[in-house]
Amino acid sequence: MQHILHIDASYSGERSVSRVLSRDFITAWKKFHPEAAVLYRDLGRFPVPYINEAWIAATHSSSEIRTPEMIAALEVSNPLLEEFLLVDGYVFGVPMYGFTIPATLKAYFEHLIRLGRTYEVTKAGVKGLVHGKKALFITSCAGDYSPGSTFGEDHQEPYLRTLFESFGIKDVQFVNAGKLMFKDREQSISSAQASLQSLATQW
Repeated sequence: MQHILHIDASYSGERSVSRVLSRDFITAWKKFHPEAAVLYRDLGRFPVPYINEAWIAATHSSSEIRTPEMIAALEVSNPLLEEFLLVDGYVFGVPMYGFTIPATLKAYFEHLIRLGRTYEVTKAGVKGLVHGKKALFITSCAGDYSPGSTFGEDHQEPYLRTLFESFGIKDVQFVNAGKLMFKDREQSISSAQASLQSLATQW
């Protein structure tokens, strides 16, 4: 049985394009994988806490010397990490805020950056420890961030690719609905929906 982790990060509720698209993809994908289990997290409505000094100390200390504050920090964080490592793939609904990802999604990812669990440092540099998994990022943005555009820099997709490669996850795909504040908004959404419907048959 396949296990998929589906995460939405938008703060916009049902008005969110990335939420609608990620939900539509999961619905279509489940038709081809009815036996699959889908875990869901809504970080927009139920954000995880930011990591703090106690978390940093806990992840760099042995269990014998951890303080109650360190233990409490890991009691929140460890289930997020174990869940991430358990599943076979990930589907993220990610709007662009301020040229990059929402703060709540960044906070979630910081819980996963664990030396000895998701990555290690070798003489050759950072080496990912999470293998055999795949990720789909369904992104949305108000402007035009396609190559050659003059609207601004996209710090969303490059960051996500770099992060997941550092984990060892190289099977990473993106489907974007852009130009959402322009007249071709509906065309962009329809194009993304078509891409996701096609991807659902093979992902």
